[in-house]
Amino acid sequence: MVNPSKIDEGGVQYSIGQFDGKTVTYDFNKILIYLDAKGKLLFGKEFKIYDDDHRVIFKLCNYFIKDEEMCAKNGIDPNKGILLTGPVGCGKTSLMRLLRHIVPLQRPYQVIPARNIVFGFNHIGYKIIEDYGDGQFYCFDDLGVEPIGRHYGKNCNVMGEVLLSRYDLFLKANLKTHATTNLSAQELEDMYGNRVRSRMRQLFNLVAFDENTNDKRK
Repeated sequence: MVNPSKIDEGGVQYSIGQFDGKTVTYDFNKILIYLDAKGKLLFGKEFKIYDDDHRVIFKLCNYFIKDEEMCAKNGIDPNKGILLTGPVGCGKTSLMRLLRHIVPLQRPYQVIPARNIVFGFNHIGYKIIEDYGDGQFYCFDDLGVEPIGRHYGKNCNVMGEVLLSRYDLFLKANLKTHATTNLSAQELEDMYGNRVRSRMRQLFNLVAFDENTNDKRK
């Protein structure tokens, strides 16, 4: 039997809780130890988990392990995706790349920079929007700072169209979408318009870093 409370990384087995054969009782402190180790493997030995980020990480962990009680306390709907916001360099992308590893039995999502999708549109056109309206799970990284798409002389707000497609998938098949952004709610509305912003409220749980969080890349 697979034990989802044990994860092997780099020849070391990490325990992130207790498994009774049916359910896992997770231990946040043990999860932090695992995330620190996995982060160093993914991003290099300089990676570290900062104490100031524990609040955000705790919310995200409860979401990914599907702790319904703690999600309810934090106003998180486990059926929606995550929109992780915060200032440049606070670690949003790293966390979204990292946290999917604490639930190895769950279906993984791909982290895709929003600008790459726009570049794809510029090259092959509207097929790229269809491609991301498929049955896969995605996390769109750096949402809202990508350029406007342009294909054969026609402009297109590519990510706005992709989000509308993802919203339709959410309604039809409860297919989750995640994203990270540096922008505020008003800036997102300015970028995508009121209709898309309204859909985003239904697609995403908003989880935010403090606006004064330091740039960890400096």
